[in-house]
Amino acid sequence: MRRRDAVDVAVVGGGYSGISAAMWAARYRRRVMVVDGGQQRNRATETAHGYLGFDGASPATILERARADLSRYRHAEIVDGTEVDEVRFLPDGFLLQLADDTTCEARRLILATGVRDLLPDIERFEDFYGKAAFTCPSCDGYEVQGQAVAVIGDSDQIAGLALSLLDWASSVTMIVDPNSSLADAETRPRLAEHRINVVTGTPRALIGTDGRLEALRLGDDSIVDCEALFCRVDHEQRSDLAKQLGCDFTDEGCVSVDEHCNTNVNHVYAVGDMTPGPHLIQVAAAQGATAGVAAAQSLRGETTTARSPQPAPDPDRVLPS
Repeated sequence: MRRRDAVDVAVVGGGYSGISAAMWAARYRRRVMVVDGGQQRNRATETAHGYLGFDGASPATILERARADLSRYRHAEIVDGTEVDEVRFLPDGFLLQLADDTTCEARRLILATGVRDLLPDIERFEDFYGKAAFTCPSCDGYEVQGQAVAVIGDSDQIAGLALSLLDWASSVTMIVDPNSSLADAETRPRLAEHRINVVTGTPRALIGTDGRLEALRLGDDSIVDCEALFCRVDHEQRSDLAKQLGCDFTDEGCVSVDEHCNTNVNHVYAVGDMTPGPHLIQVAAAQGATAGVAAAQSLRGETTTARSPQPAPDPDRVLPS
């Protein structure tokens, strides 16, 4: 087993929050290692929206640019193509066990491992996911304005999603299970008043060509015409490292953090979609910046690794209180 050079800050996950955290820690001349298995949640998405300076760019383009920016910081490195399997506590930090059979010591740990969407089991769903099939109306609602939109998911919880899409869509059709309360005779007219059509059935397949959605086929072979599809999906933590380390979780399964992205475990930070809040690129990047600065500043006055620059003194130890 090979041991890598020790670092001041280890970042687990190379998405927007992870790269942002690494960049800000590196700006304090802390030695930083990012471990990236390349499993970003939105890697199937064609276009990202609302990120200043990058509106309409692909997520891959944004991430490629971010990685190139980080490469200019000589105190930062990215380890690609592997994961962190285990983290052990050391007296003054952590020992990371990587899947490539290497280890690395770190003084601070930033978790940016994200979440995994539990996507529906529908024929050809992957052909349209990120092109015409979406999960986030904030991210992609603007692009479906004037279109006919279908909504699927847990039948008793999709009415709010369907109603919200009327900010953009010309029409919205909800596909609900026959046993759902939304399928009863009393609920349908109330939704119809707001241009929500309720269809009873089980989604089976998406129909269309070249990423352009034309219709949704139900289990009885009936067809629902639509140009875009939104689905309400659950998600789960993509990594169990936070659980291994003893981090607290919210009732919704997010890692609990404070305003500086600290978890309840000393010197462990968490950022991005694995924490509470909107799942947006700009939010993830902002959280990464917060955690990167906090981790670097927590090392003030400490001589850490042999390859780290001599740090500035800690003002709290120099100046009178």
